[in-house]
Amino acid sequence: MQVVTMLLGILCLLVVLLDAFQTIILPRRAAGRLRLTRIFYILTWMPWRFVAVRIRHPRKRETALSFYGPLSLIFLLVVWATGMVFGYSLIYYALGSPFSDTLQHTGYLSDLYVSGTNFFTLGLGDVTPHTQIARALSTCEAGTGFGFLAIVMGYFPVLYAAFSRREVSISLLDARAGSPPTAAELMRRHSFKGSEDVLAALLSEWERWSAELLESHISYTLLCYFRSQHTNQSWIGALTAMLDTSALLIAGVRGHEARQAQLTFAMARHAMVDLAQVFSITPKQNIPDRLPRERYEQLYQLLCQSGVSVCRDDLSYERLRDLRALYEGYAAALSEHLCMPLPPWIAEQPHKDNWLAVARVRNQAEAANPEPNTIAEIIEPHHEF
Repeated sequence: MQVVTMLLGILCLLVVLLDAFQTIILPRRAAGRLRLTRIFYILTWMPWRFVAVRIRHPRKRETALSFYGPLSLIFLLVVWATGMVFGYSLIYYALGSPFSDTLQHTGYLSDLYVSGTNFFTLGLGDVTPHTQIARALSTCEAGTGFGFLAIVMGYFPVLYAAFSRREVSISLLDARAGSPPTAAELMRRHSFKGSEDVLAALLSEWERWSAELLESHISYTLLCYFRSQHTNQSWIGALTAMLDTSALLIAGVRGHEARQAQLTFAMARHAMVDLAQVFSITPKQNIPDRLPRERYEQLYQLLCQSGVSVCRDDLSYERLRDLRALYEGYAAALSEHLCMPLPPWIAEQPHKDNWLAVARVRNQAEAANPEPNTIAEIIEPHHEF
């Protein structure tokens, strides 16, 4: 019996330490379906989502969902600490509870108490080891607890730094593509003279953003549960909007920025697919069409009215549909799993934002002061008397 208890204690320690190492320290995707962290998120996210989605008020529902990410991090740390305390207590118990207790009560509860005080380095001194191996294990556990605390202190800044970098670009997208961001609005707001270079630079920025998202969220998967500041914003929505825009530029818009759109599309789709695989999610089939033919015609007319140079052949819709098939199934699956809605292609009821207010004032200024076409309009003509 003592051998079995010893093996269980050692196994418990190894499982917790390996899981913590893969989750915090290892800078790559953690492997294994039976990992403690993966099981923890499966067992906690499903009931949390089940309750939260039944809140009718949209803002309160989003608030409830936003609590899960930070709280899950705290409870995950509690699970790790509890597992290590429990593992060491089993080892002490297998050794015959080699401690002297001032209360004269020895047994498993005393071993559990000693394990807790050692791990959290309390050093109360009311229970002391009376064998060399017990002293060695107590010292080892105190070192484990101290190292765990140090790692946790360094873990939080890394997570929130990655979260902050992700959210800055999402916030900047609000003025460039609306809220929620849509491909139609992004193209419309970048239809001014010389916008090709600006749009290419924006796509290049989002290519890098997608790469950073892939690297950070695969290493720290729990960041996927961290939600944006505003209800209409999410990392899935922003990533899908940029994929929509890139696909539209590749399949149906003429211009040299389509070259950068290909690079952005490839990187963004890579991020979308790999993150879906992290959750073991398969792409959804037979999903509602986000851009049916009649909506595409509406999008086409909107782009033409905005001055965007669109392709006029009859196969542009089929090309766009083929590109959409490469990512929309994964996007829909992630959207359903994380309760983050996908953006439409065209905003049904555009929300008021700072860009619209500033653009309105600028249009009034341009209307009151039209730009002269020729120098003759600036210089008054000379009259001879």
